[in-house]
Amino acid sequence: MANPKKKHTPMRRDMRRSANFRLEAASLSTCPKCKASTLSHRVCGGCGYYGNELVLPPKQEKKNPEGK
Repeated sequence: MANPKKKHTPMRRDMRRSANFRLEAASLSTCPKCKASTLSHRVCGGCGYYGNELVLPPKQEKKNPEGK
């Protein structure tokens, strides 16, 4: 098995490793109903629609009977 003749420096090693470590930005799409930006292939957090179908009903605020 082949062995390197000389030791690679830490800089050379780290440059090689960092070439494969790139973060990609999340691909955002716009909701057709409320025009909010959402992650693609996910339910919209604002209106609860996925495409043209209502998946999550809108959240209703709880009314406190004591008025606090």
